[in-house]
Amino acid sequence: MSLFKKIMTIPIVSKFLLNHYAPYKGAGIEIDKIDLPNYHIRVKMPLTRKNQNVVGVHFGGSLYSMVDPFYMLLLMHHLGSKYIVWDKAASIQFLSPGRGTVYTDIRLDFQEVEHIKSLADNYSPVLRNYTLNIFDEAGVRIAEVQKTLYIRRKQPKPRK
Repeated sequence: MSLFKKIMTIPIVSKFLLNHYAPYKGAGIEIDKIDLPNYHIRVKMPLTRKNQNVVGVHFGGSLYSMVDPFYMLLLMHHLGSKYIVWDKAASIQFLSPGRGTVYTDIRLDFQEVEHIKSLADNYSPVLRNYTLNIFDEAGVRIAEVQKTLYIRRKQPKPRK
């Protein structure tokens, strides 16, 4: 494992790097909590002039950006380098305007990761669908995001 990949497994380092990732910094997106052993990431975003739309509520693109990579990152971490993990599709349904700080919790569990390993054991592609919700400070659900991930176990390299 490369030194960079090893360092990225340290939650405080991952959190720092993600919070300084230019698109997140520009939109005001903040990784609030990374708990890799418990398959959990919490992301929040306050409403600022940089991420509001023309009517003064959260811009939909920023709402989607705040959740975009995290299922993939969690799965890559827990499955390891023997698997390919890609975002395949996504959709977002806006339910209520976001007017203040919004947040979401991205969660997986051990059983899901083990189930994926068993499905991918024969090197066939596996598609997994996940749903997450974005909430405002009052706990009102403002958006629902559907994500489809493509997962496949890598073929062993042929021996020469």
